[in-house]
This record gives sequence, C-alpha cells and structure tokens, in this order.
Amino acid sequence: MRTITTQEITENIKEMCIEANHTLSPDMKAVFQAAVQKEESPLGKKILNQLEENLTIAGQDMIPICQDTGMAVVFLSVGQDVHIEGGSLKDAVNQGVREGYTAGYLRKSVVSDPIERVNTKDNTPAIIHYEITDGDRIHITVAPKGFGSENMSRVFMLKPADGIEGVKEAILTAVKDAGPNACPPMVVGVGIGGTFEKCALMAKHALTRNLEQPSPIPYVRQMEQEMLKKINDLGIGPGGLGGTVTALAVNIETYATHIAGLPVAVNICCHVNRHVHRVI
Repeated sequence: MRTITTQEITENIKEMCIEANHTLSPDMKAVFQAAVQKEESPLGKKILNQLEENLTIAGQDMIPICQDTGMAVVFLSVGQDVHIEGGSLKDAVNQGVREGYTAGYLRKSVVSDPIERVNTKDNTPAIIHYEITDGDRIHITVAPKGFGSENMSRVFMLKPADGIEGVKEAILTAVKDAGPNACPPMVVGVGIGGTFEKCALMAKHALTRNLEQPSPIPYVRQMEQEMLKKINDLGIGPGGLGGTVTALAVNIETYATHIAGLPVAVNICCHVNRHVHRVI
C-alpha cells in the first residue's frame, strides 16, 4: 500500500491547470505544425500561421492560449493499492482547480446552477471522472474544455442496422453542423457503443489520447484515417474560412453495447485541445 496525500494531488492539479492553459501538449504541437505545412489555401495557411504565433506568445509570456480557459475536466485513474491521506479526493481536486485558476489569472467561467447562473468565482466545481485500476499510482489528466466547441458536440442514438456507415454519417453531420463555431482546425473525439452516457464519456476521453498514436483496433484505425480525410474534404478550413485542414485528428474509442442499440457521441474540441497528463 502506497500513501499519497491530498496536498500532493492539489498541488499537481493546480500546476496542470496553469500548464494546460498556456502551452500545447507535445502531440498537439506536432499535428498543428504538420497542419501548417499541409494547408493548401493561402488564407488558411495565413490563419494557421497566426494561430501558431499566438501559441508561441502564450507559452513565452505565460498568457492563456485562449480567453476561454474552459471548465476543468479531470480524469483520475487511481490504483487500488493507493491510500489517499489528508481528506477528500474530490475536495483535493477542486482545491487544485481553485488555486490554479486563481494563481494563473485564468478566466472563471463556471456558474453554480445552470438556470440561476451565479458565477462561483474560482472555476469550481470541476468535472471529475474516476476509475479504479491496478497498481499504486494515480494517473491524472486535466483537460480544460472551452464551450465554443463543447456546444457543437452531439449524441446520436442510432439503430444497429445503421452500421458503420451510419456512424460515419453521424460524425460528418456533427462536424458539418459545427462549421466555424468549433474554432477549427478541430480535434474530433468519438465514442461508439456502451450506453447514452458511456459513449459521451468515451468521446471526451478520446480527445485526451495522444494524437500521434492511432487506435490499436484495425477497423477503428482505418475509420479514424477515413473520417479525418472526409472531414478535411468538407472545406470548412482554419477559422471556418475555407481550406484543406478542417480537423487535426479524429480519435475514436469503442465499448460493448446492447443488441438493440448503437450509441455514438461526437465531442469536438477547438484547435488547442488542451490536455496534460501526470502520474504520481
């Protein structure tokens, strides 16, 4: 049994909130730089160059990449041989978000109730997803999610007879409907299977997978490549002003499902797709 204190968790979450909002992850940098080279439209290339300059300035001067510093989404994979000491894990995570968004001078965008809409003034509570795994480590992913792209995301409850072609059409429909509103070039996370809520969670988690690592499942890997090409062929382009790079990547996760269903979720993220991983 290994002991980890809540203070250590809080400190890591704090640092990760600040890091994610100021610098791109290495995989995002790689696909973004590749997109600059691939873009064929002069206007699209100009926009990508401007976005790249913005990213450089943000990292150098510690200025948020985007004014929408997102709602903090936190994935926690907790080893079953870990003992957490010092209080509530949930409270420790929220305290880290509170400290990170305050110390980092990040915009506070969370309201305490969806109807009454009173700002909590510290960007809490976070959205926390827990998973119990083997081992004595805690894997943490912090992914601040802006709502320009979040609002463009969709869940489709397809029929089994719709099959893989129905899934592909659902993905394209979500992206076409999003158009410029998702701040392209976008990253597209897709969840297929499970239940209504499970497919949405997979789509969210898919956005945090290393964009340079394709799915280990052959048909999924092929679909990721096919959908990326079809999305880029839509011509939406950088900033929605036309071009050959509408998406930087398509990541797909799958899970078992019921014989009567084919749930599909499409979670779209903007061109920064913020996510930071740590293991403690």
